[in-house]
Amino acid sequence: MPTDSANPSRRVVFVQFDGAKLLDTAGPLQVFTDARTPEGRAAYDCALVSLSGGAMATDTGVALPTGRLDAAMAGVVDTLIVSGGRRAFDAMRDTALLAALAGARGRVRRLGSVCLGAFILAEGGVLDGARATTHWEACDRLAAEYPEITVERDAIYVADGPLWTSAGVSAGIDMALAMVEADLGRAEALRLARALVLYLRRPGGQDQFSAPLQAQVAAGDGRFDRMIAALRADPARDLSVAAMAAMAGMSERTFARQFRAVTGTAPARFVERLRVEAACVALAETSLPVKSVAARAGFGGEEQMRRAFRRQRGIAPSEYRARFAAGGGQARESGRGAEAQALC
Repeated sequence: MPTDSANPSRRVVFVQFDGAKLLDTAGPLQVFTDARTPEGRAAYDCALVSLSGGAMATDTGVALPTGRLDAAMAGVVDTLIVSGGRRAFDAMRDTALLAALAGARGRVRRLGSVCLGAFILAEGGVLDGARATTHWEACDRLAAEYPEITVERDAIYVADGPLWTSAGVSAGIDMALAMVEADLGRAEALRLARALVLYLRRPGGQDQFSAPLQAQVAAGDGRFDRMIAALRADPARDLSVAAMAAMAGMSERTFARQFRAVTGTAPARFVERLRVEAACVALAETSLPVKSVAARAGFGGEEQMRRAFRRQRGIAPSEYRARFAAGGGQARESGRGAEAQALC
């Protein structure tokens, strides 16, 4: 529900610990700081806190000034977000911090984490019985060490009632935008996304890595980068094996063999996923007719796109638009509640 404009600013508190990842805090903090009510007032009152207060070093060496967590919790806090980073594995051993966060669960409307911050919440029992996510490299560990948590590995973020968790680093920004949309409405969230030059919802909406990024990461040596950039710029172009091989500067046989060997995906499968992702963006962010979306994404027609969506997303394009375009729940956001690009 959008916030009543008569209500005061919502207080958002970011919990820091020594060595937390700077972007895990700075990204979501920027979103909340820039959010505005319909009257143009700041919609959120943000604060940085730590268990003991004082300057807290981040992974970059930049120190952030913080107040005391207990002092912040003495007042009204709407949203409490735990930052992440590899030092979260040290912070999760701090029993005082765990107790403070466990105590906060029933006192805040929303309790969340960015990236590996999920392990801090998990260790404190906050996520028991909930659905959650974390950085893609740590999802298996989270599931193995905390079997009472349902880990959604391909989620950008997961909202399970009052508990919100996000994937790696920049996914904290996606989560913050979703929170703003839930509080203030889609129009303000979209304004923020445009101002910050972000997607309101990432292409694909479900995977931590998009198909192009997965292929680039898998290759590692940049051999497909130029080709992938061209495909992303114009998914409706000729994407036959011959055309892609030419863009990659390889023979068709060499390209097909290397692409499958490196990415584990056949070129045709990759192209279909790329086009589905392009269609997802158009369906969520424009009002173009489905036929026009299919053409823009490079499908031969609506039926071809529909079959591809069924294979890739398990739903029809029209259902995807109904879920995503009106803020109705990103799957994994997950269709059951509200829903990594860099290493934590």
